[in-house]
Amino acid sequence: MSKLNIALFTGNYNHIRDGVSLTLNKWVDYLQQTGANVLVFGPTVDEPALDHAGTLVPVPSIKAPGRPEYRITLGLPSAEKNRLQTFDPDIVHIATPDILGYQALKWAKEAHVPIVSSYHTHFTSYLKYYNLQFAEGIGWKYLHWFYDHCSQIYVPTPSMAEELHSHGIGSKNGTLKIWARGVDTSQFTPGKRDDAWRREHGFSADDVVITFVSRLVWEKNLKLFADVVRYLEAEYPAARSMIVGDGPVKDEIREMLPDTLFTGFLTGDELAHAYAGSDIFFFPSDTETFGNVTLEAMASGLPCLVADAAGSKSLVDHGRNGYRAPVDDEGAFRHYASKLVESEDLRHQMSKESVKKSKEFTWQKINGDLLKNYQDLLN
Repeated sequence: MSKLNIALFTGNYNHIRDGVSLTLNKWVDYLQQTGANVLVFGPTVDEPALDHAGTLVPVPSIKAPGRPEYRITLGLPSAEKNRLQTFDPDIVHIATPDILGYQALKWAKEAHVPIVSSYHTHFTSYLKYYNLQFAEGIGWKYLHWFYDHCSQIYVPTPSMAEELHSHGIGSKNGTLKIWARGVDTSQFTPGKRDDAWRREHGFSADDVVITFVSRLVWEKNLKLFADVVRYLEAEYPAARSMIVGDGPVKDEIREMLPDTLFTGFLTGDELAHAYAGSDIFFFPSDTETFGNVTLEAMASGLPCLVADAAGSKSLVDHGRNGYRAPVDDEGAFRHYASKLVESEDLRHQMSKESVKKSKEFTWQKINGDLLKNYQDLLN
């Protein structure tokens, strides 16, 4: 097959460092290594959060109301559309079903270019955190309409595929494809555990460190995290907690958890040491489509306590490498967290299972499978 020309449309590529932007950057880097040509269309800011891979064509955007760190795209202007036309893509890949995504879909249909999409953000699950549950039905109707135009839809887990299918998305046979996420097991490893690192951050050898890693936003179920941690700190003198990340609700969470270590945003070896220097990974978010941070924690040797939701079911085997609890059942989270805090042997056994399972997820295989989906579509 000749070199592929791929046009990728996304609502986030470099202005926020999160699972979406990191995954797409790894994908573009992989495509370029195979010899493909890639143009990425998306919003940006004056000081992006990460150095992006490939060529980014900026599109107009505005700050999201109440969430200025996010951007809302305003469409595909004529100059950018002309650049797309000249590029003559073999495939249009839409990562966000926003205004830009809609314009890309419309252009591709008129140009008779195959359309694929990847499902990164479980938008409808966010609504309850902002008292917008009334809009859920409208949201699913739009997503159903949007994805019905796509020849392939890439979802990160089988459980996420099942949820989309239950809403009528991907009903055409073979439309839903699994595109999981990978982890660098040379970067995230139990070998990065360092007693000196723990001491420098105020943890003793006997402390049981319960860690949360993510952006600090309410839709990560941070209130439940805080409530359970306060319970553990009151019940177990050895229980300590650490939050890695930053975000708009940091000050409010800090007030709720005055004894918690807040490291701020970490990357590279600093992040790897934080994971490996912990004892339990506690991530009750139900808005994940996959859970990159959970996979990084697993590779680092942590038992994981997570929400029993679509993004976690393919990573955490209940009772084997951690526990899953209903997202709104604080009592269940308390119960499983207590079991982990109380038993070093249980943590040790689950640690080994986490590392073992994490080795199933390598970027080379995962991205190779996605490229094969591209090629199958074109053939």
